[in-house]
Amino acid sequence: MSAKRLAVLVGPVLVLVSSAWAQVNELSVTVGRTFVSTQTDQNPPPPVRSASIHFGNEESVAFNYGRLLKTHKIFGLYGELPVAIYFRMDLNAFDTRIPKDIGALFMTPSVRLNIFSGESVTPWVSAGGGYGRFREAPRLLGIDDRPNPGPTGTNTGVVQFGAGLDVWVWHRWGARFEARDFYSGAPALNVDTGRGRQHNYYVGVGVVHHF
Repeated sequence: MSAKRLAVLVGPVLVLVSSAWAQVNELSVTVGRTFVSTQTDQNPPPPVRSASIHFGNEESVAFNYGRLLKTHKIFGLYGELPVAIYFRMDLNAFDTRIPKDIGALFMTPSVRLNIFSGESVTPWVSAGGGYGRFREAPRLLGIDDRPNPGPTGTNTGVVQFGAGLDVWVWHRWGARFEARDFYSGAPALNVDTGRGRQHNYYVGVGVVHHF
């Protein structure tokens, strides 16, 4: 068979394969903020009877790989891997035994259900679970900048719930709006907050690409 005839035969097949793959995979990157609610220091140093620990609303970034598993009418079922990171969330409290800041990484394999899958506007919901790691600052709060005697790295299990909206604006490119709750164990703050777990609410906006 000549190279010309082979190209004629193979060309349409490659186009079909490329078209099929275009409906299967997607990548997204969003940027936003992570919110953690105020917690209470159960045993602050005297003479204070109770004190709050405030968490800064840290700038965050999230990445996501998704793969279409199945479609049925207006629904599309995806397997996905959300990864969210905040590098430094400042802590503010009266008690100087706590770290100056914390950081976190969450990786949660999940299942996502897209509504009106394949349309220009696609809302979705997601749920899953996986791994998280907190980084506690090596220094404590206070002007004396004391070393942190507690852990500076904490592993935890994470449960993820999320919802969002994809708006496809140009060919295979779209905008993504997402909100996710990474419900994790608590970081090591060196004090008793009465909590074993905490909500890490991420809200972000960015781009999504089909390929």
